[in-house]
Amino acid sequence: MKALKYITIIFFLLFPLLSAAQYSHLPKYEYRAVWLTAIENLDWPRVQVKVPADTLAQQRELTLILDSLQSLNVNTVLMQVRVRGDVAYPSAIEPFSHVFTGVEGRSPLYDPLAFAIKECHRRGMQLHAWVVAFPLGKNEHIKRMGKMSLTRKNRALCTPYKGNWYMEPGNPATAGYLCNLVGEIVSRYDVDGLHLDYIRYPDRTVGYPDEKWYRLHGKGLSLAAWRRKNVTDVARKVYSTVKSIKPWVRVSCSPLGKYRDLASYSSYGWNARDAVFQEAQEWLREGIMDILFPMLYFKGNNFYPFVRDWQENSFGRHIVPGIGIYRLLREYGGWSPTEITRQLCTSRSAGTAGTALFRTAHLLENGKGIYAAVYGKQALVPPMEWAAAPLPGKPSLSLKKVNDTLCLSWQAVEAVEGHPRVKYNVYASLSDTVDVENIDNLLCGNLVDTSFVWPCRTSKAVSVAVTAVDAYGRESEPSQCNIAALYEPLQELSLPSPQSGWQRLEVYDIFGRKIFAGRYSTRVIVRNLPKGHYNIKALDRSGRVLWSSTFKK
Repeated sequence: MKALKYITIIFFLLFPLLSAAQYSHLPKYEYRAVWLTAIENLDWPRVQVKVPADTLAQQRELTLILDSLQSLNVNTVLMQVRVRGDVAYPSAIEPFSHVFTGVEGRSPLYDPLAFAIKECHRRGMQLHAWVVAFPLGKNEHIKRMGKMSLTRKNRALCTPYKGNWYMEPGNPATAGYLCNLVGEIVSRYDVDGLHLDYIRYPDRTVGYPDEKWYRLHGKGLSLAAWRRKNVTDVARKVYSTVKSIKPWVRVSCSPLGKYRDLASYSSYGWNARDAVFQEAQEWLREGIMDILFPMLYFKGNNFYPFVRDWQENSFGRHIVPGIGIYRLLREYGGWSPTEITRQLCTSRSAGTAGTALFRTAHLLENGKGIYAAVYGKQALVPPMEWAAAPLPGKPSLSLKKVNDTLCLSWQAVEAVEGHPRVKYNVYASLSDTVDVENIDNLLCGNLVDTSFVWPCRTSKAVSVAVTAVDAYGRESEPSQCNIAALYEPLQELSLPSPQSGWQRLEVYDIFGRKIFAGRYSTRVIVRNLPKGHYNIKALDRSGRVLWSSTFKK
């Protein structure tokens, strides 16, 4: 135990150095996610549609939110589309949620989910439909819904407990109902993901009244094992439903932040597996979840070892820790901003696929500086590498200069059968070839068009590249084009063949100013190089100089 304490102390001493290093070496792929909460009008909508003119105001509210998220390099929005037995789109199964109009079942005169998808995709963001699985709401909410409530339409699916109503996990028909609802969303909308929340038993289940269902379906299992099986059956059937309709849609859920007790750290009786019967790590092992967003709204040793436990048991799928940015508020703990920054950086160093912040309003009202500091650059959503479909083809690229404009175009890549879309990423570099693995070289991601235009005077690129991106987020081989001939005369540097460890190349002028940085190549073209002496360095991946030389122009 003493050794663990020393490790913790050393981590906190080194944290500022680790943070600084991560800012300069940001990953290309990383979920930058937020939860957009609808219940009680917490994040959106806050404007309710009372008269037709309010529709535009409600839509405008969302576009302003998305503009702000885009400016912070957020790339994934988890939008709550099933609130408490009511929904955010015109459904044949459940009524419109009252959050949009103030009246249960009343339409806001447009389709909020369709509008949100269009606006997210316009900004290069993914939208994951957030479905609250089992909770149906408090007694007051059920009374307000009246005959529209599931408790009135199908009482056998519902269980009351401590002033709330829940869909009953022990009733096999619950999975079928949820699959119909999920199928409606996925088949009708171009969602990028389907996110399950509260796919678990109620908190503190002492006295939870499921004895009848246990007698009918327990089949010799212990009560705890039977409950875990029930939740897993729902997860498995929802996953199968989504994949049978659109296999590229990412299925995820948000389990409790601690899966179980660890050898050296207790969950204090509050964990996913034993308290609410979520065998979430087993879902990853079985392959019935693509992403987990564990709700790690804790700090210190209630956070760090549990992040690593999730990542070490990811089985090749994506772990995206949920960070409780609401904890910055005095009424929720008054955390120091340093704690949030540390959690974001530690999640990255643990090898997770990104992070998600709960929730949007707390980010935009209180946490902008934190998020912008850690995620100062854009990132692409990680691909689903486990997908069975073939990779997209390589686009055929051409480039021309029209007056003061560079015009890049390519032939559309044919989508793989069953996939609705292929998008494109455009890269540019000062080197004679583009390193598409370096996120700094990304000019524009997730383009739908087959062309890209930008002014010559703002471009210092020597080469450009385009990749095709399939619906799983996987990229083709890059199609590259050197644009040296379009510019003024260039200086070509002939360099020795790379030795072991030579990864990067940097060129400095006599004043020590860096004028070029890129992947090491034996042939490098540098634009507009004046006469003088220059220093060339070959570096390894960590930035250590392995070779240097000078040249004179």
